[in-house]
Amino acid sequence: MMNLEKDQYIIVEVIPTHSKAEKGTIAQLSALKLEGLKLLDRFDYRLKDELIENKDLREMIQYDKKNFTYVDNPYFILEKFKSWAKELPLLIIEDSYTLDYLKELTNKKELIYPYLKMEHSYDVFNQIMKKYNLEPSDHLVDLLYEAIIYESNNKSKEEKSN
Repeated sequence: MMNLEKDQYIIVEVIPTHSKAEKGTIAQLSALKLEGLKLLDRFDYRLKDELIENKDLREMIQYDKKNFTYVDNPYFILEKFKSWAKELPLLIIEDSYTLDYLKELTNKKELIYPYLKMEHSYDVFNQIMKKYNLEPSDHLVDLLYEAIIYESNNKSKEEKSN
């Protein structure tokens, strides 16, 4: 396991147009590049609205429009992410479609939940918000970053009390 308080790593969230990579494209990719608990950079790319045929998905990702870079080629998102991520390990949110969409990346990929002492489930973000007393956010990577900080703070308190 990585040391999330010291290592460099990336928390990544992929929002695809289809659950199978061969039938869809990446509609949105958000990621945070961290060194320990320090945020180094963020990556927020989204496919232009008119290229997302699924109306519900298009509406779901309408938040925070000014903070995303919009592209008209879905393959450009992954190419740009590859060069941005370099060889850093990726902490991912779920492993079925995310691994499928990121399969051409050689980076080490791990689920984030063991680091938060949680299991992945359909309502995991509600559980995370409840466990760490977090405000809702459309940016799931930000919630995970906050959860990692809380987990680190809790670990420090436990070590001091022992």
